[in-house]
Amino acid sequence: MRFARALAKLDDVRLLGVVRTPPDDGGAPFHDLVRIDDATSTEAVLEGVAALRERHGQPYRIVGVLEELMVPLAHARRRFGVAGTDVRTATLFREKAQMKDALRAAGLPVARHRLITAERDAHAFAEEVGFPMIVKPPAGVGGRATYRVRDLAALLGAVREARVSPTAPVLAEEMLVGREHSFETITVGGAPRVSSFSSYFPGCLEVLENPWIQWACVLPREIDTSLHARARAMGVAAVQALGLEDGMSHMEWFERADGSLAIGEIAARPPGPQLCQMTGLVHDIDPYRAWARAVVDGELDAPWTRQYAAGCAFVRGIGRGRVAAVTGVRETHEALGGAFVEALLPTIGAAKNDGYEGDGYVVVRDPSTARVKALITTIVETLKIHYTG
Repeated sequence: MRFARALAKLDDVRLLGVVRTPPDDGGAPFHDLVRIDDATSTEAVLEGVAALRERHGQPYRIVGVLEELMVPLAHARRRFGVAGTDVRTATLFREKAQMKDALRAAGLPVARHRLITAERDAHAFAEEVGFPMIVKPPAGVGGRATYRVRDLAALLGAVREARVSPTAPVLAEEMLVGREHSFETITVGGAPRVSSFSSYFPGCLEVLENPWIQWACVLPREIDTSLHARARAMGVAAVQALGLEDGMSHMEWFERADGSLAIGEIAARPPGPQLCQMTGLVHDIDPYRAWARAVVDGELDAPWTRQYAAGCAFVRGIGRGRVAAVTGVRETHEALGGAFVEALLPTIGAAKNDGYEGDGYVVVRDPSTARVKALITTIVETLKIHYTG
């Protein structure tokens, strides 16, 4: 809704929504709404846009921010003759096997991969890259259904469980090992105009595999190092190789032990909620308006000057069941002082979230990267989630 409100505040915009669940505040900031049953269905999106077009005339832009919507929205643009990211570009960013083929063809470093449609593909790929490797959906998001397999038996087990076929493959990838980071841009007219970096502590997959680990994301203030220069050149080349014209991009990349870099994957959308918020915090801008200006007006809303560091600790406890208590809240808040920005704590009785985002989060900002990292450690060590069962 932060993105929707930013769109509605642009000059001369009347915002119409195609939604599965209307907002709680009666539809605001939408001038009109159409409800659909499946917001990720291309046909449902086309029907929703057609209904609004019948009521209000030809749309000027058709936009959204969720990964699963990028290709359906591109189909809607093509059907109704609307400018914006086309189907080919949206598909390259969404389908990870095609994405990596295109990036490799552009001379960019990516993990070796293969679409697995039968057990013979799994055997052949295992002989080529060895173990461990990663198995995931070709168009997955947020680490869902992503697994590390350490031997042939585990790989074949994952392939059989997925019931792969030529029309329902899984994607196997060489496992990239190293420190995991992200790279964000706003691209206007096919040229990435501004960029940002974050670092993950630890990588998402390690958090998913170890329920006791709490994940954190830090945006350092210092991004003028040789490492960031190399990563920026790689990220800009990736955005241009896949053909994004106007919008935000979010790329995950690895810094390997030997100093080399590699792209994990890249999306033609804003980063996830807290990462997008922190991108605004470190540059002291409104990131939602910046996205809206790019996708609607084809303009850069504001320069990005790095003025702060920021971090987010995603809190989760050890065990399973439902949330029974949250302790250390007062102590954590007192320790953060003026660096505290925002927190979301779990509701008592809520089921545990098994994703790497955990059951809640705390966001902090400070001019010092070192202090932000210290505060993240304080949050992780002080704020505790307890479960029943």
